[in-house]
Amino acid sequence: MSTSRPRPRTGIEAVSAAVLAMSRHLEVRDVLQTIVSSARDLLGAEYAALGVPDDHGGFAQFVVDGISDEQWKAIGPLPRQHGILAVMLHDATPQRLADVRLDPRFEGWPHTHPEMSDFLGVPVLDGDEVLGALFLANKKGSPEGTGCAGADGQCAFTEEDEALLRTLADHAAIALTNARLYERSRELTIAGERARIAHELHDAVSQKLFSLRLTAQAASALVDRDPARAKAELAQVAFLAAEAADELRAVVVELRPAALDEDGLVATLRTQAEVLNRAHAARVTFDSDKVRALPAGQEEAVLRVAQEALHNALRHAHATTVSLSLNGRGNGAVLRVADDGKGFDPAAVRRAGRHLGMVSMRDRAAGAGGTLRVESAPGRGTVIEMEVPGG
Repeated sequence: MSTSRPRPRTGIEAVSAAVLAMSRHLEVRDVLQTIVSSARDLLGAEYAALGVPDDHGGFAQFVVDGISDEQWKAIGPLPRQHGILAVMLHDATPQRLADVRLDPRFEGWPHTHPEMSDFLGVPVLDGDEVLGALFLANKKGSPEGTGCAGADGQCAFTEEDEALLRTLADHAAIALTNARLYERSRELTIAGERARIAHELHDAVSQKLFSLRLTAQAASALVDRDPARAKAELAQVAFLAAEAADELRAVVVELRPAALDEDGLVATLRTQAEVLNRAHAARVTFDSDKVRALPAGQEEAVLRVAQEALHNALRHAHATTVSLSLNGRGNGAVLRVADDGKGFDPAAVRRAGRHLGMVSMRDRAAGAGGTLRVESAPGRGTVIEMEVPGG
């Protein structure tokens, strides 16, 4: 008697693994990428994609797997909601085709687009709301160029494949909805924190201005009969005015978005660290030393890498302390972000691709003429260092 497990059991276990992978992410973009890569691996497809529609006939987000960054850039603008994608989005119906190119609803693709034949797509639904369209193309192992399992013309993707993808799409809808709620909650947390800061600073400034007014009135009453006391009161007026100006400056710094052109790199990083320290349970610190002005492109790259690294530490690594530093080195600078979070295997992340923003960070560092070093291990935290050469 054979002891091998039947395929449906294997499929269920694969879906379970995919669902667990999705549940580990909280950011919408990360969830979308995990859904797509899980679907592609689960069903053995060459290509996979998931589009989240906007309200204008296009896509607010479109995530792919199986296509390199260079290929994706060459393809050009995101697709519109037409053809097979429109059917999945507007009619909320699965589509399983032997060759998508032969379907009368097919409307073509750019010349740089990879050739796709056999096709399986399902809508991602939350009740009656269509959250997106998840589709796969080119089942691995099907005869090349036919898009079919054999001469009988049957679609390479089977009914079982469709059932598995629909199950995955159901769980994807839950994960995507939770991620959206989480991001909205985070936005409200930051907004609430900013409003609280503004309220507290407003109260402090109001008190300073009230004291300043009373002191000025006292100085005015004393100027004729007791000039010495009036002089002392006017000195107090100057002191209170300076404090009020400092408080107002703090309001502006806390509530305006980070602006490199206005604040400079060091001030922008310090402000970001301070805001994150208030908005998260983790302790976030910042220090800098001997940092010279950098070319604009290098400053922007340093800021974006810092933001990505901080995001990873706080959202994925579950760190309790995160230290951010920027120090001068020759004409350039070294950014360092270290956390005590759960860490990861950098080699595994590189093999998986597009995870934890590592590709983006390396691209930014290279684009600025700099280098990026990542040091991490499971259970041992993470250190990310970026060095740029300066001008």
